[in-house]
Amino acid sequence: MSAAELAFAQVQEDKAPAIPLSPEAEERFNRITRNLQEVTSGDIIRKVLSDGETPRLYWGTATTGRPHIAYCVPLMKIADFLNAGVHVKILLADLHAFLDANKSTMEVLQYRVQYYSHLLHAVFTTLGVPTDKLEFVTGSSYQLTPKYTMDMYKFHALTTVKAAEHAGADVVKESESPLMCSLLYPGLQALDEEYLDVHIQFGGVDQVSSERTDDS
Repeated sequence: MSAAELAFAQVQEDKAPAIPLSPEAEERFNRITRNLQEVTSGDIIRKVLSDGETPRLYWGTATTGRPHIAYCVPLMKIADFLNAGVHVKILLADLHAFLDANKSTMEVLQYRVQYYSHLLHAVFTTLGVPTDKLEFVTGSSYQLTPKYTMDMYKFHALTTVKAAEHAGADVVKESESPLMCSLLYPGLQALDEEYLDVHIQFGGVDQVSSERTDDS
């Protein structure tokens, strides 16, 4: 789909009447979407809430080092999700971390995954945020399965180098010769949403805009 077609589809979505919700569900929707710079396909969230289903969301973090002060921004928003009754899956992306410029060995990543899960759970507990719908998923628990591997090959058979570079991190876009692992990263992230069985992906605006390419 071209950029013009995507823009037209977004305009049509904006014109479409919002799915009506009960006052309680509308309050949950507002809590889920507040203080976000951009919300795409908000009607998906409204449809899930209108059906009385629990929204499922994932946020991924590559376990490349110790969590720092910048983590407070996404974690405070994740607290909103949990308080709104969203089933939040935090993807501890160990394979993504391994592909991130080879900053970590697989052996070290095993310990970092444990550290992240304990630390992030402690943060929410300290804040008094309910954690009954909080789930931690390690990326390699499903990203090394035969089915995922085959889907990865199928995905990259349809993806151009230009699209992979555009969807990559800034360091990839600025490099004249990025590593192959950096070009694989966006495709793996795109598959995660399907394999984690979620309705919503929480991430930076750069991740959303990177999908809007002429190669889509």
